[in-house]
Amino acid sequence: MNVSVIIPVYNASEFLEKAVDSVLQLNEVKEIVLIEDKSTDNSLEVCQKLILKDSRIKLYQHPDKENHGAGATRNLGLEKANCEFISFLDSDDYYLPNRFDAEKEIFKDEKIEGVFGAIGVEYLTEKGRKEFEEKFKNISLTTVNFPAEGNDVFLGLLGLTPKVFGTFFHLNALTIRKSALEKNNLRFNEKLRVHQDSDFIVKLAFHCHLKSGIIDKAIAIRGVHDNNRITKIVRYSPQYNERQLLLWTSMNDWAKANALSSEAKAKIYLTYKSFDLALKKGLNKYSNIFLEVIKNPLILKTQYRFTYLNR
Repeated sequence: MNVSVIIPVYNASEFLEKAVDSVLQLNEVKEIVLIEDKSTDNSLEVCQKLILKDSRIKLYQHPDKENHGAGATRNLGLEKANCEFISFLDSDDYYLPNRFDAEKEIFKDEKIEGVFGAIGVEYLTEKGRKEFEEKFKNISLTTVNFPAEGNDVFLGLLGLTPKVFGTFFHLNALTIRKSALEKNNLRFNEKLRVHQDSDFIVKLAFHCHLKSGIIDKAIAIRGVHDNNRITKIVRYSPQYNERQLLLWTSMNDWAKANALSSEAKAKIYLTYKSFDLALKKGLNKYSNIFLEVIKNPLILKTQYRFTYLNR
């Protein structure tokens, strides 16, 4: 294998060297693409030192040197990456030595276009640990519940398999053939400042043939600290609902433009609509709920029904 690892860098000076060192130890990695997104700390200086450390490390910024967010930053990384395979790493996380063990075998099958695995967690601060455990309970491994391949991955991510597939797998544990991204013109939605990874993963699972790799133990580690955005937003709070609505609006627009099954389109629409209703206020909110229930009673069976009925 020859892999380009894309690392978006924003205010990560404290963690970046550890992330890069974890990648350098892997023989499969031929290129590390650092995309610095106008950090307000000294991340750029750290990047400039790192590129002197190993010729595999490349450093880029956006042409205007401004901050564009994680989606646009990863897209620039995809533009700059040169290897046959692409993987991602958040700048405050790191790879384990087994990161590509499954991929080396699975990708011998040329129909496989992407492989995903599990990531673990390391608590870097006590405050970060408390916030993470409060939101995610005792989840120490971000993974799926059973092996899957092809359309079952897509259906699983939408909650449409007979057994519960599990959480979204993390970008840190995903490896993709670059040719599959080019063939399907797949990129991150730059309008989404958060959840652009979830949006990308669902679309990837539909357009490409994915297969699970190592899902029972970690192949990468998520660093949990005081500034993790994922732990800051309370579930079903107005800010949470606003962010979810942006995500599911993107998904719904995409679903309408592609040949998804009626079941998949309905699931995406109902989820989108439930967050849309959640953000309406006063009598307008309840009249809209009433009209939507008449039109599509299945909305009362979505997992998000209490988001709008109880607020």
